[in-house]
Amino acid sequence: MLQRQNPKMPHFSLRRLLFGGLGGGVGLVAAIFAVSLYIVETIIRPQKRTFLDAYKFSPYELDLPAEEILFSSTDGKHKVSGWYIPSPGATTTVIVSPGYRTLKADVLGIATFVWRAGHNVLAFEYHGHGMDVGTSITLGYSEINDFLGAVAYAKERSPETRLGVIAYSMGAAVAIMGTARTNHVEALVADSAFATHTGVVDFHFRRVFHLPSTMVAWMADNLLSLRAGYRFHQVEPLRDIAKITPRPILSIQGGKDSIVDPRDASLLFAAAQEPKEIWLLPNADHCGSYFEDRVAYVNKIVNFFDLHLKNMPQLRLMDTTPAGENENEPERTPGQDGWQAAS
Repeated sequence: MLQRQNPKMPHFSLRRLLFGGLGGGVGLVAAIFAVSLYIVETIIRPQKRTFLDAYKFSPYELDLPAEEILFSSTDGKHKVSGWYIPSPGATTTVIVSPGYRTLKADVLGIATFVWRAGHNVLAFEYHGHGMDVGTSITLGYSEINDFLGAVAYAKERSPETRLGVIAYSMGAAVAIMGTARTNHVEALVADSAFATHTGVVDFHFRRVFHLPSTMVAWMADNLLSLRAGYRFHQVEPLRDIAKITPRPILSIQGGKDSIVDPRDASLLFAAAQEPKEIWLLPNADHCGSYFEDRVAYVNKIVNFFDLHLKNMPQLRLMDTTPAGENENEPERTPGQDGWQAAS
């Protein structure tokens, strides 16, 4: 007769459990490392040219009297490429600061409207982000030296003019940090600025994986320190924006931004001191507010600079910082009571 055999129960061993858990842990760490390394390499990898770069508009097509210029970054490590567009009799100069991996040709449209409004214009591209390729870049850390170099060039070129800045994306984040470190910029327009470096990484990670970014952000922060020599916390416009007061800030943000968390604009606006203004366009994507209403956008920018650079009394910074207190700052940091109207 056939005998019915009892099925064997699976045998669990502590060794198998431990090795299985160890293997899973190693796999998780490897995945976190791989994703973090990809993020870091994506941030810092050198820009590549394409054949389309040669087909951009230039000042020639727009009949602008632009001069091709080179100026030094404040760390003296390289030259920065730009166009200087003088306006006869101008008492103001507006610097146009482009975004991450953006050519100066890409901001010629707004530069033209600002120039037609009677301002000198300095449009430039961050080193390694534009036509000068092959150099590793950062997300706002080294670029601040290019921005401050642009400010220095504009003041050297036309010392008596008042300076304003219109800036986009990473360039807007850099402009916030840079304006907090110099007393030369008197009015700032920041379009689609991010609030923190950490926030940019977190926003993109959550959009792709729908998971918290805590471990990946920590790993990427450490890898970035090794690969590029800086940490996330060293790029935080949110920390610096309050230092700009009493100079005016206009923040522009699209509600459907797919590159920068749209909530960053509210964070920056809340941290900024008066005078400040925010313009939210609910259907605009990243740096897309101009395309939502071109006429309204240009009028907003032109009216802002006319009011604060042409019609308002000039501000003069009175340095109230004790000597040696801010030795790590490129220039002294303005406090809330450190400004007065020039006599």
